[in-house]
Amino acid sequence: MAEQNESGAVVAPDLESTQRPKKKEAFFTRLYLGNGALDIVGKRKVWYIATTLLFLICLGSMVFKGFELGIDFKGGTKLSMPTSSVSGPAITDQQVKDVYQQTLGKEAASVQTAGTGTSQTIQIRSEALNAEQVTKLRDALFTQLKPKDVNGQSVPTVISDSAVSGSWGGEITNQAIIALAVFLVLVTLFLIFYFEKWMALSALAALAFDLIVTAGVYSIVGFEVTPATVIGLLTILGFSLYDTVVVFDKVKENTRGLLGLTRRTYAEATNLAVNQTLVRSLNTSLIAVLPVFALLAIGVGLLGVGTLKDLALVQMTGMISGVFSSIFLASPLLVTLKLTEPKYQQQAQRVAARRANLARKAEAAAAGETFEPTDEDSLDAELRREQAISAASAVPGRTAKASDARRAAPKARPTGKRGR
Repeated sequence: MAEQNESGAVVAPDLESTQRPKKKEAFFTRLYLGNGALDIVGKRKVWYIATTLLFLICLGSMVFKGFELGIDFKGGTKLSMPTSSVSGPAITDQQVKDVYQQTLGKEAASVQTAGTGTSQTIQIRSEALNAEQVTKLRDALFTQLKPKDVNGQSVPTVISDSAVSGSWGGEITNQAIIALAVFLVLVTLFLIFYFEKWMALSALAALAFDLIVTAGVYSIVGFEVTPATVIGLLTILGFSLYDTVVVFDKVKENTRGLLGLTRRTYAEATNLAVNQTLVRSLNTSLIAVLPVFALLAIGVGLLGVGTLKDLALVQMTGMISGVFSSIFLASPLLVTLKLTEPKYQQQAQRVAARRANLARKAEAAAAGETFEPTDEDSLDAELRREQAISAASAVPGRTAKASDARRAAPKARPTGKRGR
């Protein structure tokens, strides 16, 4: 049966090559070349179950456990003191927590070290304290820990305190919600005009999944939500859509003119696109995640800076979730939505019929029998023949040159008479 090459030309298959078994390449070779090592779309029900469970776990944590809001959102008191002490060793976070517990009878919301060298400080955040509690706590910290400033002086004023209002965090959240709404509207319009409605819907579903999973992980881990967390959550939106757009662009390329062909179905073309972009997605994500992971390790392990920790966790979670959703959610969901259209269902049926026809031919050849095509096979062959003739007739003829006319003209035969 005639096939079409990549340029669209109709070519006849080589019978010997079709009967000769092909050597199957290794898994990692096929993965690197992107020629279908993983059947992701074909097993989309498995990925639907996995993504649904992950989504429900994260959503359940957000609903039942909630978030550990920082004092920027709920208000509170903030104290700061140097880590240097006249007694010798640097003051540790645990020492400050113990003094806080002994003095007020409760735990501080957060105690963390920030900065390096002589400018290193300990930041104490707690619920709102009255003036008496603040004075009592400052006196206890100064008496028991003896902090000193950069000049080596140990005076009570080295411990500072301030009241933080929760209205600022609320304003940040409102602005973030507005920015998110505008972003989603603009992205939806772009996806609809550049791709089509089903791709836009699948990309938005993957984006919503990334937001819920990132926020859910933050809720499960129990990190304090700060304005830096909200800002970091907005930064992952672009990365999540970037990977999805890369995959969909390849899907668009692979499925161009697919309805007129019977070589592969829409699901198979989409799965091929996912495999072709898989290595690129993994490499891009790895390069992007490594610096963020280093930021998280340095921010938490070495510098003890809470802002770095908040930004790094939300970005790393969002990047990993973005790659996962673009491969295992957006693309399979696109196929499911696309196959609701009758024209793609009919194209899949034609592909199945063609493969069944090839299988019957192979069985007849193996048994040494003559293959008798059915009426439907003859009709398909006739339609393909008419399409080939129509395509050939549409090719413009080459303009004849003068040299061609001279070569084509008949030569004069000699008459045997001399010219007079």
